[in-house]
Amino acid sequence: MSAPQGPPGPRPDLDGGLAREPGQAPAALAEGEPGPPPPAPGEPPPGPPASTPLGLRLARTAKEITRAFDDALAEAGGSQPVWLVLISLKTRRLASQRELADAVGIREATLTHHLNAMDASGLITRRRDPDNRRVHLVELTQAGEEAFYRMRRAAFAFNERLLAGFGEEELAEFGRVLDRLRGNVSDEHRATSGETAPR
Repeated sequence: MSAPQGPPGPRPDLDGGLAREPGQAPAALAEGEPGPPPPAPGEPPPGPPASTPLGLRLARTAKEITRAFDDALAEAGGSQPVWLVLISLKTRRLASQRELADAVGIREATLTHHLNAMDASGLITRRRDPDNRRVHLVELTQAGEEAFYRMRRAAFAFNERLLAGFGEEELAEFGRVLDRLRGNVSDEHRATSGETAPR
């Protein structure tokens, strides 16, 4: 009859050390034992960052603010693309679809999708340019004018909500910080500093 066996001891690991059980903290280095190599110049230190990276915080904040603004415009019967089209048509009264796409910052094909919906809702009219039949001119209707003022009230109310509690000096400094952040990642900054764009 064999003698009873005690609890199993540490399992040897493939490199001759002792393997850790799941959840077990790594053993401290023995005196004189070399630690992990230091990071190369320009490389981040090993392990997770000590705090949330600023770029990630900015992206999350922008996403949350954009969602809230979308909700505010939706309550006024609109959306960000519709609002941007209405603003553009209020500043120039009559514009081609290509000019509107450039002003709004979306592709012309995507803009056409929004214009079709706005046309069906009676917010705009479209007609061909008599001097160039390939160009469609877009113009606000009376219903589009009313929608513009309705969404403008919603946009102003949202801006008041967004800036609540901030002083003018705080907002001015924040604007300067945003300009510097944008400048740091701009193509012009890369060109002058000798940086190369990530592949």
